[in-house]
Amino acid sequence: MFEGGAPVVKDVVDGADEHLIGEAEKIAVALGRMFPGLCEVVLHDLRDPRHAIRAIENNLSGRRVGDSATELGLARIADPKYPSVLQNYPNRFPDGRPVKSTSIGLKNAAGEYIAALCLNLDVSVLSPVTLALSNLVATETEHREQPLETLRDRNTRELRQTVEELAAERAATPRSLSRQDKKALVRQLYQDGYFDSRDAAQTIADLLGVSRATVYNYSK
Repeated sequence: MFEGGAPVVKDVVDGADEHLIGEAEKIAVALGRMFPGLCEVVLHDLRDPRHAIRAIENNLSGRRVGDSATELGLARIADPKYPSVLQNYPNRFPDGRPVKSTSIGLKNAAGEYIAALCLNLDVSVLSPVTLALSNLVATETEHREQPLETLRDRNTRELRQTVEELAAERAATPRSLSRQDKKALVRQLYQDGYFDSRDAAQTIADLLGVSRATVYNYSK
């Protein structure tokens, strides 16, 4: 029997630490299998830095279970105040492929780092996709400020609103516009494509208080 029960306490602590790392291993496996061929997930057991890699899913770096801890792992072992989460920092695989990495340090109840869960996203796979998507959605620069067309139906409500706005710019209502202003307004509507919709001419005629034939004459 040991005086003070110190070995028993140590066994309890070690058991709790092992349980925590075991739970983290489940997460590592699940994350790796969710992103096959794209994201490497590594669980480091920082209690044994010489053989830290406890699990590695979706292996993209060529490392193996039992390999040593990285510089980040050693930094956490040396300093419990080291940041627990390092998010989206640039990294590289041994063959030079660019990587976006995130490292999450796990502490036990005593506040000591005992493990680290690391995600390494192979962005070299995504770069061609990103470029292809950028090219796909790109538009000609000369037409970005003023679209050549509006891809929607020129319905009666929109037409009425446009006529009222154009009349308001001349400090008048549609019916009170002068003949010349009505002609200019109709020509503007024609140029903007409002005559492409059905019954547009009759709607404009009703708004301006003129005949449909007059609207067609104004549009010429």
